[in-house]
Amino acid sequence: MTRAAILYSCPGGLTVEDIEVDTPGPREVLIQTVAAGLCHSDLHFMEGKYTIGCPAVLGHESAGVVTAVGSEVSYVRPGDHVITCVSAFCGECEDCLSGNPARCQNPATHGRPAGARARLRLGDVPLTQFAGLGSYSSDLLVHERALVKIDENMPLDRAALIGCGVTTGLGAVFNTAQVPPGATVAVFGCGGIGLNVVQGARLSGASRIIAVDRVDAKLKLARQLGATDTVNAAQADPVAEIIGLTDGGVHYSFEAIGLKVAAEQAFGVLRRGGTATVIGMIPVGQVLEIPGAALLAEKKLQGSIMGSNRFRTDMPFFIELYRQGRLKLDELLAEHIGLDDINDGYARMKKGEIARSVIMF
Repeated sequence: MTRAAILYSCPGGLTVEDIEVDTPGPREVLIQTVAAGLCHSDLHFMEGKYTIGCPAVLGHESAGVVTAVGSEVSYVRPGDHVITCVSAFCGECEDCLSGNPARCQNPATHGRPAGARARLRLGDVPLTQFAGLGSYSSDLLVHERALVKIDENMPLDRAALIGCGVTTGLGAVFNTAQVPPGATVAVFGCGGIGLNVVQGARLSGASRIIAVDRVDAKLKLARQLGATDTVNAAQADPVAEIIGLTDGGVHYSFEAIGLKVAAEQAFGVLRRGGTATVIGMIPVGQVLEIPGAALLAEKKLQGSIMGSNRFRTDMPFFIELYRQGRLKLDELLAEHIGLDDINDGYARMKKGEIARSVIMF
């Protein structure tokens, strides 16, 4: 049997139980999960800020080893090391064909047909796979277009971080905002996503990177990863501080928490012609408020989904940056935990104590 963490209600905690995983269909791949990161996106569902059909297996930031493949799979074979990604692509819609697979218009093609046997079950009860993955499980059954094959020499606990946090943060800088060398950058939120935005800004050659958070330990880590300045939002108004530090505002800002006030502050620190990118999951029903007159200064507010990634090319590139010592992953990985410790791991995340916990199966 397979061990998995199940969400029975939104909001609610996770319960670890044995579940049944089906055999691979024609385009599906069975993976032995080796590592899965705890991401704030899953916490939104545990807190009821977003909803999902329950019972569900959460988790989406994972890496593992292929154990079986379906009859039509040619991309991977048993023994291959892989990273999973929520940005499964159909390869046929307008967005996929125009180079924007993260915005794939046909997510249903990544799952099983209506009426088909569920991939995951608890007895006779079908389980929802979060993002088509359900990574808080010792075995994963996913569509082949939801994974990328990687070099087997890459440590899988570090590789798991690339599955979401690294790709979302770096991709927002490289792909969505396209930050050029010499730009000034502000990053609101120094969790797993925000810290990778800081790294992306450093790798892009930003001249100044200002990290904002309410926890000094996270601001210290942000400096280790490339921030030139830090602002503790619990002690000072970050908008006033950043405008003062930059003599009028930054060229690019990023919201990486999922808070309405932080997104509005990210827009508020822009200089003329600046761009604010919202990465965090703003709770459903909340509306952002920005001064309309600011748009006359050609300021922009935009969103980013999973770093606008093309993950089958982006993730191998990020692995190469890690190998060269230019992308720091060891510093992000705060602890290894077991699946049974998952609720405690999320409790520490909510307190802001650590950057990233990784479940080792």
